Amino acid sequence: MNCEQVREQIPLYLYDELTADTRTALDDHVRTCSACAAELAAHQRLHERLNERPLRLPSPELVVECRSLLEERLAEEAMGWRALLRAWLAGTPVPAASRALAVLGILILGFGAGWTMRPQVEAVPAATVSGPVTAGMTDLSNLRIAGIRQVAAEPQTGTVRLTVDAEQRLDLRGTVDDPGIQRLLIYAVKNYENPGIRRESLELLDRRTNDPEVRDVLIYALLNDRNDGVRRAALSALSELQWDEPIRQTLIQVLTQDANPGMRVASVNLLAEHADDSVVPVFRQLSEKDKNPYVRLKCASTLRAVSGEN
Repeated sequence: MNCEQVREQIPLYLYDELTADTRTALDDHVRTCSACAAELAAHQRLHERLNERPLRLPSPELVVECRSLLEERLAEEAMGWRALLRAWLAGTPVPAASRALAVLGILILGFGAGWTMRPQVEAVPAATVSGPVTAGMTDLSNLRIAGIRQVAAEPQTGTVRLTVDAEQRLDLRGTVDDPGIQRLLIYAVKNYENPGIRRESLELLDRRTNDPEVRDVLIYALLNDRNDGVRRAALSALSELQWDEPIRQTLIQVLTQDANPGMRVASVNLLAEHADDSVVPVFRQLSEKDKNPYVRLKCASTLRAVSGEN
């Protein structure tokens, strides 16, 4: 390794990002080259001074929220019918009148196909009468739900309101202790396509902190939901529950397998609050071998805090 290569590698050396062979070669060069040794020493002093400053990083929640919004917007632009229509109009040389007729035809075809091919939702608990109803007043047995318009809490009355499209639109109202309301919220979290409805339903279920069924649906959402914002809300809700083994195992799974670094860092934070001997080896392994540098640093600092290791 020559002097130019050493100076290029010094920043990576200080952040421990070099392979073992490259690090050894740099150490060997510095021992025999006074100029490079002085350069390394200067960088080390600067590095130490920078480390004295408090590290200000965006919260994992903010990172997850921003990435979720970005992914949703990109998906809308890449896959939405508006993007396809714009691309076709930009690339097809047709007269204005023909183009207008074609656009109208596409719209009619799209809405017609959407209505014909709309998904048939499996039977779930719902009301069997029209108008504003209380879930406990109905048999909640046979109605098929075509859509959920709204899920909201009413703080003044302490009740939950769900606006449901079935054979007719219904307003269901009741507390989260009502079995019908609870089953609808759990159904929405697990099955409904709209991520906003899934998240609102999940946040309402969070109030039932002593219910194992709610804990299980939060775990399901954290491990399986495709939307990072919903999964972030599930992780936040789990942090409010009584700590137990299923929650611990779920967070370890998120930490070791999740593709989103923000979710993994948030799992580190929660695991650190309940750290025991079982999570120390996980932190140690990830601090040494994880592909994401921020996750490595976070696990290393958490490892030092919970175990006293250097």
